[in-house]
Amino acid sequence: MAGCGLQGGCPSDYIALSIAALSMILLLSRLTYPFLFHNVPRTNGSGFWIPVIQVFASFNFLLSIVMSINFLKVEKRYWWQSCYLWAVWAEGPLGYGLLLSCRVAQAFQLYYIFLKRQLPPIRSYIFLPLILLPWIAASALIHVKRPLNNRCHMGTYWMISVVGLHAFYVAALLGFTGAIRHVDFRFNELKDLWRGILFSASSIGIWVAAYVSNEIHDNTPWLQVSSRYTPQASILVLAFFSVSSSQPLLSQISLRKREHPQYETMGQALGIPDSGLLSQKDPVPVIDPNEPLDKLLENRRFRQSFMAFADSCLAGESVHFYNEVHERCKIPLNDPVRRIYMARHIIEKFVTAGAAMEVNISHRARQEILTTTDLADPDLFNKALNELMQLMKTNLAKDYWSSMFFIKFKEEASMKASGRDLELVTGWNFSPRLSSVHGADDPFHQEHHHESSDSDNHVPDDAQLTASGE
Repeated sequence: MAGCGLQGGCPSDYIALSIAALSMILLLSRLTYPFLFHNVPRTNGSGFWIPVIQVFASFNFLLSIVMSINFLKVEKRYWWQSCYLWAVWAEGPLGYGLLLSCRVAQAFQLYYIFLKRQLPPIRSYIFLPLILLPWIAASALIHVKRPLNNRCHMGTYWMISVVGLHAFYVAALLGFTGAIRHVDFRFNELKDLWRGILFSASSIGIWVAAYVSNEIHDNTPWLQVSSRYTPQASILVLAFFSVSSSQPLLSQISLRKREHPQYETMGQALGIPDSGLLSQKDPVPVIDPNEPLDKLLENRRFRQSFMAFADSCLAGESVHFYNEVHERCKIPLNDPVRRIYMARHIIEKFVTAGAAMEVNISHRARQEILTTTDLADPDLFNKALNELMQLMKTNLAKDYWSSMFFIKFKEEASMKASGRDLELVTGWNFSPRLSSVHGADDPFHQEHHHESSDSDNHVPDDAQLTASGE
């Protein structure tokens, strides 16, 4: 047992390795489950890539511990088995350092979006490498100075410096989390950040305790064996908190269906009244084609019919955008958090370059949204909505009045008016492109150039939309 404590291959090593491998399988399952089984669309923003990076970092961290501590009792013959490759680079800037940096990036984005009420000034693909630079610099210094012995251990002074670097990132995460602790988040963002702080601090404490114990009792066999297990236990803990909190709605909708109803739209997930698909009890009004389109779209049933027609023409982005903005207008002005959630969702889905349903609006209108200083502003999307309304009037409205969708709409209205029972109309697919809520914590495709813009006349403001009948 004493020999395996120094050379590797202890029974506890294989047990720890099996448990850690199982934790990685569960972590990968949790990451891919919504996309494989619930067909949640993958986004190009940080809502997808940060969780993937964190899983990658967790795997690197696990593998670096296995290789540097020699869990599998493999004789070190080749350069790729070097302590500096695994214990320094793989465990630092590609492992634990990358994992902590992702958490700091998430907290930074939440701080700007919900506390500052604006999109972050630095994009994720720039911010993440920047905060990873101290890890890269520290790893390069250790590689040059080469303070590690044949067991991949370093001296006390080096150890103090490395622990200080770890503690600095935990302190940064604690600072951002403490700043947003008063925000009334609708999901588990704050809880996930606190959990990350707790687990990170605990893992650092475990490593320090193991190091000190080995330094004091270097020749104690049972301590040598048990100290080999403590890093493995810490990676097990880290693996379970590494799934990003940047997808709170994805977690809420796709992973907890036993506890919560299935949500089809962001409005349903946020508890906005009368969100989602129509029911048979909803009244069918008589529509006058001579009325302005923006007035007609205020009616929910007409809006769904018009949306189905637009989707059949592969041009439904504008109507979906109007529908999401209409849902946002139902949120009271004194509830800025939910308004920010909805604004972020709309920007991520419709406004950012390369979005899933990117709308055709002018560069000026797009930049006005992306550079806003108040994501809860009730007039945030007015200019873009006015431009899209003109497009719908030109490209869709005229064809809709002669389409089967309008004929079925009139038939349903006539049957309702005559008092006859109406069976469920299965010929409509109200919205084959209904919003699948993926809720990334922040849109990172924004470009920030401040430009002024003017409001137009035909866009209903929040008060008009909220007061309109459904």
